[in-house]
Amino acid sequence: KKSSQHNINSITTMASLLSATNAVQSRNGQSCLPIHSSEGQATIPVRFDGTNLSISTNPTANIIDGSSIDHGITKAPYERSFSPYEFNGGTTLAISGPDYAVVAADTRLSSGYEILSRNVSKLHPLTERCVLGSAGCKTDVDQLRSVLDIKMKVYQHNHRKPMATPSVAQMLGNTLYMKRFFPYYSFNVLAGIDSEGKGAVYSYDAIGSFERTPFSASGSGQSFLIPLMDNVISHKNRCDEQRDLPVEEVVEIVKDAFLTAGERDIYTGDAVEIKIITKEGIRTETFNLKAD
Repeated sequence: KKSSQHNINSITTMASLLSATNAVQSRNGQSCLPIHSSEGQATIPVRFDGTNLSISTNPTANIIDGSSIDHGITKAPYERSFSPYEFNGGTTLAISGPDYAVVAADTRLSSGYEILSRNVSKLHPLTERCVLGSAGCKTDVDQLRSVLDIKMKVYQHNHRKPMATPSVAQMLGNTLYMKRFFPYYSFNVLAGIDSEGKGAVYSYDAIGSFERTPFSASGSGQSFLIPLMDNVISHKNRCDEQRDLPVEEVVEIVKDAFLTAGERDIYTGDAVEIKIITKEGIRTETFNLKAD
């Protein structure tokens, strides 16, 4: 009978201990000492007198391990992770015309909710008639530019002439495809003048699939620009007659488009750099956007 009573007391004591342990965990950081840190594991010595659970200075007291406590919310272990990519934001836009191409990009460089720079160009001339626009991860964009510049120089030395714009488009597609198992985190558009003197714009995905299009947009503000370009450039779902737009009007459309994107996208802003490509070469304009 005494043994039975002793077992009942032991069970009652264990249940009380578990209940008190849960109470310590649920109040972690409020009325008890923190027993979990992101720097590593931690334990807290406690003393249980059958009714109350309290902190003990006795190192031989019962130890409650708090290493799995997530501040009393989920009790899940902390996850450590690493990503080789970072999204630095930015928006690019390219439009082709009968004898010109216009390519533009904003100059803001961001990381999360921080603006790292307000004056970083996302446009990179590859020849005197061809410009690459890239948004995404700044380090991957810089690496892609370096690889393309080396290939352009090799072609120049071997053939004694600059590469034609359609050939540059194919080379860029091949370069992206070679990295398909660990892609460049770069959203690219290519604009230039082809061998017939017509404007050419090429749109790319992450692993090098591309097509020639009337316009292309990429980056964080892409979804704001494409519907507008479908209407004013591709002339979709309109009843009025489509006409060839002069380059001056296209430049104004580009400015309005980036003003629109900057109102809705926090990664687009500060200024828009516009490059106008013709058979005479490349000229550059800058238009200020909102700086907030």
